[in-house]
Amino acid sequence: MNRDFWNVKTKSMTWIPECSSRQSSMSEKKLPEPSPVTRRKAYEKAEKSKAKEQKHSDSGTSEASLSPPPSPPSRPRNELNVFNRLTVSQGNTSVQQDKGIINPFPASKGIRTSPLQCVHIAEGHTKAVLCVDSTDDLLFTGSKDRTCKVWNLVTGQEIMSLGGHPNNVVSVKYCNYTSLVFTVSTSYIKVWDIRDSAKCVRTLTSSGQVTLGDACSASTSRTVAIPSGENQINQISLNPTGTFLYAASGNAVRMWDLKRFQSTGKLTGHLGPVMCLTVDQISNGQDLIITGSKDHYIKMFDVTEGALGTVSPTHNFEPPHYDGIEALTIHGDNLFSGSRDNGIKKWDLAQKDLLQQVPNAHKDWVCALEVVPGHPVLLSGCRGGILKLWNIDTFVPVGEMRGHESPINAICANSTHIFTAAE
Repeated sequence: MNRDFWNVKTKSMTWIPECSSRQSSMSEKKLPEPSPVTRRKAYEKAEKSKAKEQKHSDSGTSEASLSPPPSPPSRPRNELNVFNRLTVSQGNTSVQQDKGIINPFPASKGIRTSPLQCVHIAEGHTKAVLCVDSTDDLLFTGSKDRTCKVWNLVTGQEIMSLGGHPNNVVSVKYCNYTSLVFTVSTSYIKVWDIRDSAKCVRTLTSSGQVTLGDACSASTSRTVAIPSGENQINQISLNPTGTFLYAASGNAVRMWDLKRFQSTGKLTGHLGPVMCLTVDQISNGQDLIITGSKDHYIKMFDVTEGALGTVSPTHNFEPPHYDGIEALTIHGDNLFSGSRDNGIKKWDLAQKDLLQQVPNAHKDWVCALEVVPGHPVLLSGCRGGILKLWNIDTFVPVGEMRGHESPINAICANSTHIFTAAE
């Protein structure tokens, strides 16, 4: 099982199925092209012959002689590779130096044996990328440079940069149904309508306050200043229908009704800061929220439509991890958790039992988890920059590689690509 993928760093990167890239390269045998020097000599020779003909012409200088030479024929492109244009115009990136661009990533010598192949890198952020979200057409990256960039995965270009954050952008989510982007910085959630020239339409706070427009100002200070009565928001998550937003801050998770943009209550029960969460929806329409905390515990909450006030957990997963929870992901009836104790656990959501665990899955904190699209494989990333792949059914390792030289802060996937975020 080989896949390509995008890494998102200070520069951003991607990975897609290696088999498709190999097939396209094998199916196209391109003829060698003349060098620029050869083309120039041929052009000058043609111009000299034209000049001689014009001297013997009774009509003098023709209009044709004043027109520029025809453009050289374009090379055939492989339409299966939507990023092919980037390969053709790599040297032309200076045209938009203020805008980011997704460039091909040089193939490494170990490409044949690596379980994942990095194929593109999105360059544009000036500091480490901390979070990432994606659709099949768009990529969203939040960074320590206090911006969230929106990328077009079809053209390989940065579309816009969402700025004005008071500090690091630590979490980003995009809602397909409303085309709204949610970015988190300190105790604020900024809501952007990217259909309207990247306009910040609302600002939400950890305490449940709502302000129309942009209510938090940008700052150059690296000191994280949290207003009185507020808490640092660590992560946000949308329910599958895009009607509710859940924001982890302090020891609780605040619920937001996005139809009315009102806070409806909080999920409580943890004894330490909630660091991560993931949301699914049960068949009867109620939201299933899984939270992971620095208190080493994972909790489950069932939230029905119209729920108000304080909501207590319906289950506490036992046994706990030996350190704080850093990553959670749901796949079918299974929940996977990654911790600062370097371990990964697999849980049965229906029976609420621990099925399998790998105590020392990595040599450092497990910071990110994602299921490889189209394959029964779990991808884990650690603080040491290593990516590992695990068979979802057996939990047997199926490969590992160095993804980054720095901590892997986040992983996400669309239907064809995997994206990783790092410095």
